[in-house]
Amino acid sequence: MALLPQQWLDGVVAIGRLRPGTSTMWVASGFLYGYVVERDAKNEVVFYSFLVTNRHVLDELNTVQLRFNPQGNDPAREFQFDLRDCVFHPNPEIDIAVVPLAHHVLTEAGMQFSYFFSDRFTADRATMRTLGLSEGDGAFVLGFPMGIVGETRSYVIVRFGAIARLRDCLAGTTTDFLLDAPVLPGNSGGPVISRPELNAIIGTNIQAAAHLIGVVKSYVPYRDIAVSPQTGNPRVIFEENSGLTTVIPIDYVNEAIAAAQQQGLLQPPTEQETSPPTA
Repeated sequence: MALLPQQWLDGVVAIGRLRPGTSTMWVASGFLYGYVVERDAKNEVVFYSFLVTNRHVLDELNTVQLRFNPQGNDPAREFQFDLRDCVFHPNPEIDIAVVPLAHHVLTEAGMQFSYFFSDRFTADRATMRTLGLSEGDGAFVLGFPMGIVGETRSYVIVRFGAIARLRDCLAGTTTDFLLDAPVLPGNSGGPVISRPELNAIIGTNIQAAAHLIGVVKSYVPYRDIAVSPQTGNPRVIFEENSGLTTVIPIDYVNEAIAAAQQQGLLQPPTEQETSPPTA
């Protein structure tokens, strides 16, 4: 019994920094996002193709390495992508970056990849309210913690948790929500997926499908301060992972793309493909 559409696993990529003379250092996660312009009755879709991750992952970089699996069983390949067209969310407090991708480069190279499409199984805050998502509902975190990308081919790591606090985000009083799910360095920028559930208490909705609901920002740190018994002044701050994770709703990805469109920073979309019914 699969609770995640399997093609979504191919939509998550490891993001690395190239170190001259050495191997790539894998530092974060991202995912491929298809911002749909048109979808017809035959399920053919015209879309903008983006890499989505955090602003803090790409800030001050000119290029990044992305790792993809070829079709078949050949070893994973690295591709260097230019960040000159990278777009940050217009609000500097929103930790979102989107990078236009050359879709044809990956298809011509025979890479195995897929998209999270904006018009299907993607839930912004309004859709989360309609679905009835709430605290306690399950969620998956996809990514490459600690740079664990797989020795020969890329295989994403899936971790499970639960929505810890959401109502303030749905009400618009905060720009993020919390998961009770462990993340580590390397998870930043990865997608968060709601978990389908067949059971629900009376008066609430059954979650019949998985939805892309947000982007991992970081873990919430727990800080403990050691105080000098002689002076009463703080001497050392110990910081640990609290097990809570800050997630940015998918709304802000769409806002970053819309802002880029309004500013004329995007070329007309040329990507077109037939997506499977569950994409």
